Amino acid sequence: MVLLQVMYTDLDFISTFNIELDVLQQFLYEVYRRYNNIPFHNFKHCFCVTQMMYGLIWLTDLKSKIDSIDLLIMLTSAVCHDLDHTGYNNAYQINARTELAMRYNDISPLENHHCAVAFEILENNESNIFRNLSTEHYKRIREGIIKCILATDMTRHTDILNKFKTILPVFDFSNKDHRDVLMMIMIKVSDISNEARPMDVAEPWLDCLLQEFFNQSDMEKLEGLPVTPFMDRDKVTKPSSQTGFIRFVLFPLFIELANLFPCLEVRKFPEEHVCDITFRVIR
Repeated sequence: MVLLQVMYTDLDFISTFNIELDVLQQFLYEVYRRYNNIPFHNFKHCFCVTQMMYGLIWLTDLKSKIDSIDLLIMLTSAVCHDLDHTGYNNAYQINARTELAMRYNDISPLENHHCAVAFEILENNESNIFRNLSTEHYKRIREGIIKCILATDMTRHTDILNKFKTILPVFDFSNKDHRDVLMMIMIKVSDISNEARPMDVAEPWLDCLLQEFFNQSDMEKLEGLPVTPFMDRDKVTKPSSQTGFIRFVLFPLFIELANLFPCLEVRKFPEEHVCDITFRVIR
């Protein structure tokens, strides 16, 4: 929580948006309380995603390219993007006809819930870091956070990536539609960035993810629901769980972001690890 506070301070959000320190601390504490003690989608995952977003903002010099309010939206979306995650994905929610699936009519039930919990926290004046902003600015922030968090639903991955690829040759930072797509790409990259970290960091996180996946497939078998293939402990190995994901999901996404920001370089090291990927700054 202290390091998250440092990020808000370092990006000048405290002074720019008149955020009181005690309110920010209360907000971060309420966020911490609303992440569940599950193997992967927990508060530490929230921190890793936010730290990656923070790093990318600095590495790409976004502060000189887009408004501070958009940066605030991006960082806060990262903080809130998996609030109250149950450890069971949308497919399970829908197949099991859970309360979340019923409430959101099978449309991104988890992501809609993460948004709702975030704004429940912000409805409390003591933890509302936006309480000193105008109604117009609050409306813009709310709209932006909802767009960003809903973009983390992987069923929308191809559509969002294709839209980004379409606008990339004519990308204009002054175009709101272009910025909106970039913000969605940024949170998606941050959300699935574990494999872009050093192996000694990435591999323990993969173990946590597989534990959560296996817990879900065990429950699906127990309840007689369709078993999610990439979560079945009887069929999935650590390497098999990663090679396709990195090759077809993560790598294409990171490459397109690097195409917009040449200061980022995506590299493969096939001689060390299959599809090992890193971002680095070209000096």
